[in-house]
Amino acid sequence: MSKAIRVAVVGLDTSHSVEFPRRMQAGDCPADQKVANLRVTTCMRFETPFQNRDGLDARQKVLEGWGVKVTESFEEAVADCDAIMIEINDPARHVEFFRKCAALGKPIYLDKPLADSIGAGREIAALVAAKKLKVMSSSSLRYVTALLDACATVPAPAQANTFGPLGEAPVGSSIVWYGVHAFEMLERAMGRGAATMTVVRGRAGVVCVAEYTDGRRGVVELSNGNYTYGGTLRSGDGKAAAFIVDMSRAYTLQLIEIEKFFRTGSAPLAFEDTVEVMALLDAAQQAFNTGTPVPVKA
Repeated sequence: MSKAIRVAVVGLDTSHSVEFPRRMQAGDCPADQKVANLRVTTCMRFETPFQNRDGLDARQKVLEGWGVKVTESFEEAVADCDAIMIEINDPARHVEFFRKCAALGKPIYLDKPLADSIGAGREIAALVAAKKLKVMSSSSLRYVTALLDACATVPAPAQANTFGPLGEAPVGSSIVWYGVHAFEMLERAMGRGAATMTVVRGRAGVVCVAEYTDGRRGVVELSNGNYTYGGTLRSGDGKAAAFIVDMSRAYTLQLIEIEKFFRTGSAPLAFEDTVEVMALLDAAQQAFNTGTPVPVKA
């Protein structure tokens, strides 16, 4: 059996800070949800607009029950770890803490979205390149079985439609914060190369249309209050695949990929794909603000 990788979690304002450790080391986690060879040893907590002190206290109690030491000190949290998971719900804090973690030279999983803007995303990308860091960043929706099956059926779609919830961020952009899931599915299916973004807004949510340099089209529908994920992929030769996502194993499927990444240093996606998702999100927010088409600039 491989030695368990000691993981430090930075941030406690997201449910992921509990859900990932649950699948690593909770005694009551179902066997088919567990991911071996990972163990969270420490977690750094701090308040953000996404979680108050009472919520942090409740999550801390859960983590401590699984043997996790929770601290407010960054240095203490990362002092004796093999890898780091940045689990901060507030994307405006990602650059700040990524810089701190980058200085350690350890593998980093940076939870979605990459940042709160493409400008901040480029700062992170520059650090990754300059320091030759091992970094993985994505949504769990990238690894769900239904999407991967659809991509296998239609590996080179000419049109892709994905849908998911819009969500409501307490601060910042709701499109960036929660739309990332549906945009992640789009980028997984279509790859890079989006050129322009147009957004139509309505009472039910927003519809985002990405036009690609080679004539392809991607549509992302983000709905208020509807937490179903899915989509349709279509090729130019008549193939089509529709899919609805079963979220019951989404965290587990993603954590399997994270464990492989921590173990090997090889991420399941190119970092350029993560930057493309950030560029799509940023362009969608700009198009929402202006009501006009906006270039997608990764």
